[in-house]
Order: sequence, then structure tokens, then C-alpha cells
Amino acid sequence: MAHLGSRRGRALALPVGLALTASLGFLPSGAASAAELSDAPAATVATDGPKLSYVVNVAGGRWIASSVKKAIARAGGEVVVAYDQIGVIVVHSQNPEFAKTIRRAHGVVSAGATRTAPLSVQSVDAVDEGAQTLSAAEAKAAAARATDEQDPLEPLQWDLPAIKADKAHQKTLGSKRVTVGVIDTGVDDTHPDLAPNFDAKASANCVTGKPDTTAGSWRPNPGESDHGTHVAGTIAAAKNGVGVTGVAPGVKVSGIKVSTPDGFFYTEAVVCGFVWAAEHGVDVTNNSYYTDPWMFACKNDADQKALIEAVTRASRYAERKGTVNVAAAGNSKFDLAADEILDDSSPNDSTPGSRVIDPKECLDYPAMLPGIVTVSATGAKDLKASYSNYGLGVIDIAAPGGDRTEYQTPDAPAVNGRILSTTVNGGYNYKAGTSMAAPHVAGVLALIKSTHPHASPAALKALLYAQADKRACTNPYDIEGDGKIDAVCEGGKNKNGFYGAGLIDALDAVRR
Repeated sequence: MAHLGSRRGRALALPVGLALTASLGFLPSGAASAAELSDAPAATVATDGPKLSYVVNVAGGRWIASSVKKAIARAGGEVVVAYDQIGVIVVHSQNPEFAKTIRRAHGVVSAGATRTAPLSVQSVDAVDEGAQTLSAAEAKAAAARATDEQDPLEPLQWDLPAIKADKAHQKTLGSKRVTVGVIDTGVDDTHPDLAPNFDAKASANCVTGKPDTTAGSWRPNPGESDHGTHVAGTIAAAKNGVGVTGVAPGVKVSGIKVSTPDGFFYTEAVVCGFVWAAEHGVDVTNNSYYTDPWMFACKNDADQKALIEAVTRASRYAERKGTVNVAAAGNSKFDLAADEILDDSSPNDSTPGSRVIDPKECLDYPAMLPGIVTVSATGAKDLKASYSNYGLGVIDIAAPGGDRTEYQTPDAPAVNGRILSTTVNGGYNYKAGTSMAAPHVAGVLALIKSTHPHASPAALKALLYAQADKRACTNPYDIEGDGKIDAVCEGGKNKNGFYGAGLIDALDAVRR
């Protein structure tokens, strides 16, 4: 997945400075209702606590939601936005007892704080991801090697032939009727490799939990992460004689910004992102992050249970509307099918603690939610990347995410084991992580959708898995070459913990 900086992520911060992965507007009818500042809170309600954001999940129809909104006001809450179509209400409150109080209200299924740091103290400083830059010498050498059919930097993109995308492009570049939504840190649509394929109508800023469609609101601000821009290039950088080539260079890509300036992906923003995608014709979403502040949110915690419920409702709603959702598995080397995992980084927006969790009860979300396509990362030698999470029954499919060059060295003319893609201000850089693997899958799904325009999300996922190149377990797995086993793969060739159904195949996506 992607989390920004070294604290968490779908894009991996590797040595040599490799980056991790780690706006409000008018909505169409049927979308979120405008904030209703309902009745004043009761005089006895405390309002001296830190201002926090909450999600309140409601049962039943709209009349229940209306009743709950009144209860929210009485409990000292202010409705920011209500997604009545999925029964999720985003609330701000300074009542320290707000969550406990509203959980007792008729019609409330669950409710919880989306963060542990107060809204008022969020930093405006960006996380410096420090991606490895593309040197002028590398770019010049690549351009000299490029064929007439290649963009200038394509010789450095070992990941395209790894999934046969170069051969797929000889058949089709994908349909402009297909849109992939990048739910991430924002997309710089002014980049010359992204501008030709950018879908502004399907783009928004969802950071507050309520969509802002102001022109450009979906872009990262100066100093903010280029993570989403890098992801977008992998999916749909245009084949236009400039820079790099995306997996599906003929499809549309949109930017749905859900990351705060300091790199946190909170539940209310993620919910907004999925609902926005569902209602704006997005065919595939890419989710290269985990939802903060919990690396694993546990169902036996009242707050964390509510966060899982809200994002589950939103992602399922998107799928019902025709969207396939893809997510990165994470970069912590965890076996997500293990009996227990040590989570010592949560909550990451205040003071982390140390806890042993059961991944069957505590989920890395959205990656571990039902219906999501969960992606592990491979390197230039088609082996599981050193950092990639894995797990039998959790990983659905594998794709190139890059690795340390010394671990998995690409064949010439490529020179770097990481993934080359677009960055802000018209540039290009290398990153590695499951954040980089997921957009390869999103791109292949876009090609499948282009080939089968009437296929349902379930059918698209079935085709994705059926067309993958089966890959048996890599055992023993000593990626560091020091004589120590780094991970154990379980399962057979058709389905296993390292590669799921196998390595994605873009060529089969367009010819079957």
C-alpha cells in the first residue's frame, strides 16, 4: 500500500533515498447531503475536549439518519457531511464522551473517532519522501535506445515487459471510455505525460470527508507528496513521445485526493473517495495506502470497528455501482495470514504503542476488506519483493513493485530495480513498494474493461485472476542472500501466499 514517509506505507522507503509508499464542491443528486448544523447541543454536554472527527454508521433508511442527526447535535456533534446512501455520517465534536453517547442513540450501528490527534493541531508540513531521481545521463541513454514504438524513457521500464504490457500495446492502448481513479495524495494533472488522459470531471479533493471540486483541488500542493502522481503515471502515462508509458496509456485517469498535508489517510476521506468514485463513472480505483491512524484496525475496539464498517460500506457501494477496487498489501514483510502480528506503530498520529494483533480480527484496510483486489509486489527477477507483505488467502495477485537493485537486478537497458514513473513538476523518479505494484493491476484491469466494456466487477476480477501467469511458491526464500530464510510461502502454483493467482498478464487481458 502506500503510506507516506518511512512511518508506514505502500510505497517503500529503501536505501538510496527511495520514497515510500507508504476541496469542497457541489455534488450531484444522490451524493452526500450538505452539512446540516442542526439543533444546538444540550447545555450539559461538555465541549472542552480536543476537536476530533468521527464516523457514525446508521442502520435503516433516511428517516433513521434524520433521527440520528438530531441525536448527534444533542451529543455535541456537528455534521460535516452525511452519506445517506451508505448510512455513514461524518461528525466533528469536542465532547470527550461523544462516541460513547451517540452509540446509545436509536439507529446507530457503530461510531468512532477517526484519529487520535485533534483536528486543530494537524501540521501543515509535508512529508519529504525523497524519491530516487532519474539522472540526465540515464534519460539520455534510454532515449538513444528507444525504438520508434517506444517513449523515450520506456527502455528503463523493465516492469512493462515483465507483464507483457509492451506486447499488449501493439494490440490496444485501452479505451478512453474507461477511467481509473487514483485515491491517493493527489495527482498533478499538469504533467505532460498525464494531461492527455486526465479526467477532471471524475476528480476531487476528499481530505475533509466532503468532496471539493474546485479546479486543481485534486493536485498535491507544493511540498506535498508526489505519491499519487507516481501511481497515476504507472496506470495511464500517455504514449505520446514523451517520458514514460503507462500500463494502459489510452485510458483516462482521475485524481481523488484523500491525504492530509502531512500524509495521513483518515477514514472520512477514504469513505468520501470511494463514494465519489462510485458516483462519477470510475471503473477501477487504486488504493496504495492504509487507513490511518491504525496499521491494523481491530473489530473488538468500538472506535476501530466503526472505521472498518464505514470504509467497508463505501467500498462495497462502489463495487455495486460497477467499480473494481484494487489495494496494495503493504511493505512490512508481514504474513497477513499468520496467527498473530506485532503492530508497534499504531496509532501513528499521536503516541504509538505495541500490541499483538490477530489479522483475522484486526484488518489492514482497505486491503483486507471483502471484494478488494489485494496486491503483493515483485521485483525485476519476478520474485516477491523483499519488503512485500504476503499471506495465503489474503494476497489475490502479484505485480511489479520494484525492489533493491542489488536484490533483483533488471536486465539491460534498465538500470534500476525500482519503478520509474511520473512525479510533480513534469519530472520522473523511481519508487518501490506495493504502492507501485497495485497500479500495475489497476492498469491491467482497465485494459480488461476496455476489451470487455460490459463486464461486471465480479467478471473483471475473474478474468484478471484467470489470465494471470501462475507462479509457484519461492521456497526457500532468502532474498537478502545471507543464508537466512526471510519468509515462507504457503500454497500451490494456482494460489499461494506470495503471488496469489500469479503475476498479472497485460497481453492476455487484451486478447482473450
